[in-house]
Amino acid sequence: MASVTLEKLNKTFGHDHIIKNVDLQVGDGEFVVFVGPSGCGKSTLLRLIAGLESISDGELRIGDDVVNDLPPRERGVGMVFQSYALYPHMTVYENMAFGLKLAKMAKETVDDRVMATARILQLEELLHRKPKELSGGQRQRVAMGRAMAREPRILLFDEPLSNLDASLRVQMRNEIARLHHRLGSTMIYVTHDQVEAMTLADKIVVLRDGRIEQVGSPQTLYLQPATKFVAGFIGSPTMNFMPAELLDGTQEGCRVRTPGIGELSLPQDASGKHVGVDLSLGVRPEHLRLAEAEGENSFEIVNVEYLGNEVYVYLEPKVGDTLLIHRSEAPSRWSLGQRVALVPDLEHVHLFDTEDQALEIAKRRRAA
Repeated sequence: MASVTLEKLNKTFGHDHIIKNVDLQVGDGEFVVFVGPSGCGKSTLLRLIAGLESISDGELRIGDDVVNDLPPRERGVGMVFQSYALYPHMTVYENMAFGLKLAKMAKETVDDRVMATARILQLEELLHRKPKELSGGQRQRVAMGRAMAREPRILLFDEPLSNLDASLRVQMRNEIARLHHRLGSTMIYVTHDQVEAMTLADKIVVLRDGRIEQVGSPQTLYLQPATKFVAGFIGSPTMNFMPAELLDGTQEGCRVRTPGIGELSLPQDASGKHVGVDLSLGVRPEHLRLAEAEGENSFEIVNVEYLGNEVYVYLEPKVGDTLLIHRSEAPSRWSLGQRVALVPDLEHVHLFDTEDQALEIAKRRRAA
């Protein structure tokens, strides 16, 4: 096992600046997930760590060693790709042993490592089979086993579950989480799926346009997003955003006016903002309560989605291009065409300024 340290890491392709001054510390034994929209640089960052792309500027350390110029085979990393990349003419055993044989290890060492890895991944009964005889989940476990058999200091995963169906993704998420618990290895995992990020990670790194937007535990990113981008990206359904006008603000709290809701007294510190400035108010669907209402400051229910254990209620008028969403446990008493008032839970309301930065809650600032 080993830590990974990135200091002012940059990557350019010609005139395109892909990774921009990234600073990050991955602790020994941590499970860290890189997440973000397509094109944000998460796979490129993983490839820089693996040594599959050259670093344009900055420093990369694995443990105490600077590895900027080391080839992949000397970095002590194992990588699991999106495609299984298994040799179709080789058995499971031969696929897992291939890298070890290339390293000219003794036959007894190769056999010990392959068998030990097969036991961990429950592949012992499949060692004689070829890839075409395996299910998608079994093939992915073989790809993981091939990387693990080399006993790398760090395991890297590049969207390993994206080719699997929904039920198999859930199964493989559980297997990867259990694998990390058993091995205690340092793992870095790339995905565009926030559910994978939330369920697997000790620490999530949210990337946007080649920069780190926020780093924190899944709970921190969900409950205390630092920017409007993180607030909207983490969580499904996405956070509701509404325009808000600042009426007054002090270090202890502020008052805002939001169309369709009215005036709200909130605990955010808005002392540095001018009265009348436009803010953005965010509230997650489960923190938005509904009450029967009529009149101008009411919303119409335009869709009700029943998902078994919970219900999503969609409301008009739209805010921008999106409908507002309320989430509650099933069964629901709300139906199409009803008009309702919105009652946000003030302890879970977020405010974002014109630069999309979150305004800090006063009591949280005092505690810090």
